[in-house]
Amino acid sequence: MTMLPQKTGKKLGLVIDLDICVGCQACAVNCKEWNTGGHMAPLTDQDPYGPAPDGVWFNRVHSYEARGGCGSQTVHFPRSCLHCQDAACVTVCPTGASFKREEDGIVLVNEDKCIGCKLCSWACPYGAREFDEVEGVMKKCTLCVDRIYNEKLDPEDRVPACVSTCPAGARHFGDLGDPDSDVSRLVAERGGMDLMAEMGYRPTNKYLPPRPRKRDAADVGAASNQLNPVQDQSSAFLKWVDKVLSR
Repeated sequence: MTMLPQKTGKKLGLVIDLDICVGCQACAVNCKEWNTGGHMAPLTDQDPYGPAPDGVWFNRVHSYEARGGCGSQTVHFPRSCLHCQDAACVTVCPTGASFKREEDGIVLVNEDKCIGCKLCSWACPYGAREFDEVEGVMKKCTLCVDRIYNEKLDPEDRVPACVSTCPAGARHFGDLGDPDSDVSRLVAERGGMDLMAEMGYRPTNKYLPPRPRKRDAADVGAASNQLNPVQDQSSAFLKWVDKVLSR
């Protein structure tokens, strides 16, 4: 059994804002593009243009209807490895291929040690492991370790590819072990949540819940009696057009 570090120097992870994620898939696409030539390359595809395409994606975005009726709300839910503090995918690995780094808490896979037994994918309750059928090994999100520590990049670019490309600003990266970091403050302010906290794996990544939607005039500070209906001018306009065309 692979052991977890007793303590990590940092707790690097993501904070994802479900309130403003628009489900555009930009994070998934940029993740695929960067990592297909990155630390765990290649991210293989099988029959990508056929009737049943399949392949390795570290980040997947799912969309759900949170409620029904007039109060329905679509929630876009990005899913990737959560880099858990008590990662079952690590402790179940028989070869030590799956491991958690002591310096920053990132969970990685050593492909040279992986035998493709898939025990880690069965142990992960989040479905975050991706088995590469071509390579015969397990792969997963690396938090772009080859990017966040790359000194050849400008400091503002040393973030995971998914964070750098999000057009809505729904993804944030930082040290969640530092209570004074921007991401920790964001979690505290917005009531950030662990995914499936009852499982006890203590995921590092956090989700910010959607805010209640304001649908009525009173919700946005406008009195309903101040909103006068627009007069229907369509019939008068059409009569004028008909008169002009009849000349």
